[in-house]
Parts: sequence; structure tokens; C-alpha cells
Amino acid sequence: MSRRPSPRRLLSLFIAFGLVAALAGCGQSDSDSAQASNNSTSGTRPVKVKAQIGYMPILPDAQLFVNLENGGIARAGIDPDLVSFQNGPAMVQALASGQLDIAYFGIGPTMVARSKGANIRVVSSNIIQQISVVALGNLAPYFENGNPATAFARFRKDTGHKAKISTFPVGSVPQTVFAYWLKNKLHADASDVDVIYQGASQVQQSLLTGAVDGAAILEPVVSIVEKREPKARVVASGAEMFDNQPGAVVAVRKSFIKAHPKVVARLVAAHIEATQALQAGKASAIDAVARHVGGGRLPRDIVATAVDHSKSNFVANPHRIIDSTKRMYQFQRDEGTLKAKLDIDALFDTSFYDQATGNNGASGNDTSGS
Repeated sequence: MSRRPSPRRLLSLFIAFGLVAALAGCGQSDSDSAQASNNSTSGTRPVKVKAQIGYMPILPDAQLFVNLENGGIARAGIDPDLVSFQNGPAMVQALASGQLDIAYFGIGPTMVARSKGANIRVVSSNIIQQISVVALGNLAPYFENGNPATAFARFRKDTGHKAKISTFPVGSVPQTVFAYWLKNKLHADASDVDVIYQGASQVQQSLLTGAVDGAAILEPVVSIVEKREPKARVVASGAEMFDNQPGAVVAVRKSFIKAHPKVVARLVAAHIEATQALQAGKASAIDAVARHVGGGRLPRDIVATAVDHSKSNFVANPHRIIDSTKRMYQFQRDEGTLKAKLDIDALFDTSFYDQATGNNGASGNDTSGS
């Protein structure tokens, strides 16, 4: 004869079934689907995924700063653990040792990190044609008067010493672009130049103290030096140094992409919006950059000038830099600064950008953060 279960027995069964259902849901490697469902039904933000984000406090990483301040990172579903670096090699070492889920840094170090075994993909560009050569008052006249190709040689002959030029470490975008300019654009003798490799703050200090004669550097250092040193001059920049030169990018570890594809998709969408805000010179974007670039210690007017100088250089479209990255890679191979063989096409994952913009963006002419 069957017996009806007691109320206590029924309660136990309901609890057991609830535990089984909950445990079944825990077997998923990516919680994005559940997050999206919760978000659409309840209107709340998705549960955040912890991500260690490496960056440098420089203008080329401006989109990160905008999204930290406007909530873009949070809306993407990321709980960020921010790690600041002074140079690319340190970030390469961090990536190669298994640290960092997301990195905002130069395409040069990105290639080096990939060559050292870091399984990363470039999902977006940040900026292009960002490098300028700033010459201080003792060197600038040699570019203003006479053939620029012989400027360094004439300076050396007149002063008895080589021009000291500060830039980022070997393999970085500034160093590579400067070397490319010397050899392929200026056709100058590299032996007339003494290149000093430093981090961002050290380059700025060297310029402002006169410890060097110039630098191959990026914003906001350019604007800072021009304001404080009236005789300083930008003697080369952008396309005249390296046409369509790739700059900083967003690189994401492949395992993070696999585990959280919708998070990465939202991050890239937010990145495009931040790029558009920077292109428009929005006050809120400038305020965000001012809170982070240079440790937040720079005057806002300097940051505003730097952003204004870079408006047309902020580019999110990763398609735009694939060919120029191949040229940079080949130059580094020829120079011996990057010995490993890389498949540059495999370095990029443009699918998230394409999804966000609704087109392939290959021409770089779209308006979605192009």
C-alpha cells in the first residue's frame, strides 16, 4: 500500500531538486548567457567577471580611461584589477608569465609577447600615427635650416658629439618608428645618433632637464615639452615617419576570450564608443583622460591639447592596422629586433569589432571608431 509523503519529506525533496538544478548550472565555463538573461529580464547589470588589466598611463590608452570613468568597463561586465606599467617590456614579461587577461599597450610589445608564448589576440586598435620626433633648442635649428637628412651629421660635426635621442625600449612602437624613419624616410646615418631607451616618465624628465637633445615620443609628452620649452620643435610626426603606423591596441588572452566572449564583445563596443568620444573631443572624455594619464597629475589644459592633437589618430578599427603591422613586423625582423616568426593575421581577432559595427571595416572608412 502506497503512502503519501509527509510535509517534511516533500520539503526535503524540493530542496534536493533545487540543489541538483543549481549544481547543473555551475558546470558552464561561461556565465555570459545567464548574465544576459538576467540583465534583460531584471534590468540589472550583469554579474562582473574579474579581469586583470595591464596598461600604461599614457594617452594611447585613452579609451580605457574613458571607459573606467563613464562605466563602460562595468557595463561590459568586468570587475577590473588594474596594473600600471612604465614600459612595454614589463608588460611582455607579465603576459609571458601568465599574468594579465587584457592589455592596453603598443603593437610592438604585443608581437613580442606573442612570440614569447603569450596566447593573445588584438581585438581593437587604439590609435595610429602617434609618434613624433621632438627636437630641443640646440638640435631643432639643424632641421629648420638645411637638409633634414644631414641634420644629425651637421649637429655632430658642430658640437663634437652625437645627438642624444630618448625613446621607449627596443621593440616598442616609438623606437621602431624612429628607426624606420631614420633608415627609410630620412636616409640618415644612424651612427650619428645616440639613442637612449627609457620609460614614459623618464623620457619626459630627460627632455625637460635637457639631458637629451630630443626624443621620439608620443602625447601628452609632446604637448608638455612644447609648452615648457618654447624653442622645442616637432621635426617629424605621423605619416611622414611611418605611414599608417600602428600604435597601441587592446589585446586579450585567448583563454579569456573563450571563457567570456560576450564580455569581450561588450568591451569592444564600449571601446568604439570611447573612441568616438575622443574623436569628438568631448569634455567628459578629456576629464577621464586627465584623471589617469601621467598619474592624474597633469594640468587639464595640457591633456585637452594632447587630445585635440590626436583626434584624427584615435582609431578603433583593427582592420586598419593589419597591413601596417605586417610592415612593422618585417622591419623588426630585418633589423633583428624581433627574431621569432609570427602569423600576423592570426594575431588579430576582428570578429568582435565586426559584430559591433555590422560591417567588415576592412577599408577603414566606416564611422564606428574608424
